[in-house]
Amino acid sequence: MRRIAAYLASFAPRLPRVVWAIQAAGLANTFGNGVVVPFAIIYLHDVRGISLTVAGLAASASALGAIAASAAGGPLADRFGPRPILSAALLVQAIAIACFPWIRTGWHAVVLQLAFGAGGGAFWPAQASLLTLLTPEDQRHVAFAQQRVAVNLGFGIGGVVGGAIAVASEPATFTVLFAIDALTFLVFAILLARVPSPPAAQHHVVTGSYAVVLRDRAFVGLFLLNTLFVAAGIAPLIQLLPVYAKNVAGVSERAIGLIFFANTITIVLIQLRVARALEGRRRMQAFALMGVVWSATWLVVVAAVETLDATPAAFVLAASAAVLGAAECVHGVVHAPLVADLATAATLGRYMALGALSWQLAFVVGPAVGGALLDAHRVGVWIVVAAGCAVAAAWSLVLERSLPPGARRTPAPRDAVPLASAYDA
Repeated sequence: MRRIAAYLASFAPRLPRVVWAIQAAGLANTFGNGVVVPFAIIYLHDVRGISLTVAGLAASASALGAIAASAAGGPLADRFGPRPILSAALLVQAIAIACFPWIRTGWHAVVLQLAFGAGGGAFWPAQASLLTLLTPEDQRHVAFAQQRVAVNLGFGIGGVVGGAIAVASEPATFTVLFAIDALTFLVFAILLARVPSPPAAQHHVVTGSYAVVLRDRAFVGLFLLNTLFVAAGIAPLIQLLPVYAKNVAGVSERAIGLIFFANTITIVLIQLRVARALEGRRRMQAFALMGVVWSATWLVVVAAVETLDATPAAFVLAASAAVLGAAECVHGVVHAPLVADLATAATLGRYMALGALSWQLAFVVGPAVGGALLDAHRVGVWIVVAAGCAVAAAWSLVLERSLPPGARRTPAPRDAVPLASAYDA
């Protein structure tokens, strides 16, 4: 009973109430994203008749928009605080996704994905900066792990709901998906208005620059490593697997939603336990293990889709998605807290912006290259991503030597120090 009680308690870590409010808003928002994202390329290709190559380029345009917005969003968050930047980003994304039902040609998709990505590019560094400033330093890895739980719980439930609604032969069902997603962005913006700006973001004098960040060799190495990890380990699951499974093995939209749910519910159930398990352990060693697991799992995925019928393929893909999610829990504990540990107070927004940029670059390369490979040689793309994960695993162990000694391990928390009472209200 004690073990059960301890496990249940791990789902409610001791964090300031304002952090819980942000996580709740993020849960609502990622529910909307889960409703749409797994079915976006299916919508463009199977509903609007856009080729996989162009659909992949449209997804890459989203990442390009995110890159541009992220570069500006980091300094703006450092100067004005992260909350107003986050609010503006949410409104941009709400407007862009609400226009998706009017897509008829490839360039429509590219333009709207570009705008949607720009909102996302400003969103992630601002949200990460806000979370960092509101969380005690020794609890940041728990806060970011909790964020990953909220993101995946919302995304998983959203995927199931989206799969139950979407029917490729009925375009109106996708309009419902886009309306739900737009509404969740507005819900987040409304909840965010009740969150006070953290003290460190008020009247802040900006003294940092991107040049300072780019001279940090350890961070640059982490930036490149994370780009490879996300391009090979995470982007293919989100952008390529749904259309591959549907068009090769005949896996239905509803089954695709359940596959994503298997991935996300695994993360929800074990993410905070993984955060506790990694306390005091080497970050890059954990990253290496993650890469090895991802590499092996992608080989199972391609074998299942190419050799099995729809129902057995769906079961194997659900199990594989769960394994990918279990390994991804390591990423939630290691990456963002390590970026925050490498930053200074004056450059936090810029570090977080470039940390988010590594994701965005991965989502430029992944869909563009992957979409073209699916058109040309559908098996080859999965061999490439498996090899990429294996290379990233080895690279992690090499990179460890360049990290500051104090940043090489996930910290073991002290007793949490409460923030000012105004932030617990």
